[in-house]
Amino acid sequence: MFVHRRDVQIQWGDCDPANIVYYPRYFEMFDDSTSIMFEAAGFSKQDIVRKYGMVGIPMVDTRAKFYIASTHGDWITIESRIESIKRSSFEVTHKVFKGDALAIEAFETRVLVGHHPDDPDRLKSAPFPQEMIQKFMSG
Repeated sequence: MFVHRRDVQIQWGDCDPANIVYYPRYFEMFDDSTSIMFEAAGFSKQDIVRKYGMVGIPMVDTRAKFYIASTHGDWITIESRIESIKRSSFEVTHKVFKGDALAIEAFETRVLVGHHPDDPDRLKSAPFPQEMIQKFMSG
């Protein structure tokens, strides 16, 4: 299974007045981590649009469990992977580690979408390309 890890330093602007990361900032980091994971696997957003005719990979559901707070200057590691793939939807998990400790578990459901064949102003789910399935599920 393809796993992507990246280190992120918590910035002043990520924190609330109590000097802990304001939770919506984590969701921005998770969104970035999903895009970065696709790019690291060889599928940049430009590739997805040009090669596969997709419009994007919008999020349709998300949630997170927070265990350990982070503050300005801390380094965290975000570990991202696709847990499962259906026809057009897929499940992403992000695990955030502060040192060796699990700080956050986050979950996303996303869908590959392209233009509707009968109405280009509408979007329609699109099947997950086989080469992407192979890369993400086999590593």
